[in-house]
Amino acid sequence: MTYVDGFLAPVLATSDEEAYRAFADKAAPIFREYGATRVVECWEDDVPDGKTTDFRRAVQLKEGEHVVFSWVEWPDKATRDAGMKKVMDDPRMNPGDPMPFDGPRMIYGGFRAIVDR
Repeated sequence: MTYVDGFLAPVLATSDEEAYRAFADKAAPIFREYGATRVVECWEDDVPDGKTTDFRRAVQLKEGEHVVFSWVEWPDKATRDAGMKKVMDDPRMNPGDPMPFDGPRMIYGGFRAIVDR
């Protein structure tokens, strides 16, 4: 069954939506090359402040930053494990330019689908 990697990340104040989109547009084909079936990148739009926690607090968002929510779909966990290793080892994923998001504050995890309709 489908396996999903989910990501929540703060886009740095020095970047903007277009800079992040350009970065994501370069990364998506690499994920697809190594077995991902879908790559989705979402820019904050209607992200309310919560009473206990929320997306902004989860990534310790700073003034001028934006939060993005992304996911990568894989056919199964075995494909994801093999594909993610190849993605991380691929030199195209380390372009040398500064990333438009703060990796240490990114939240990520792998999830197995339990309902997919």
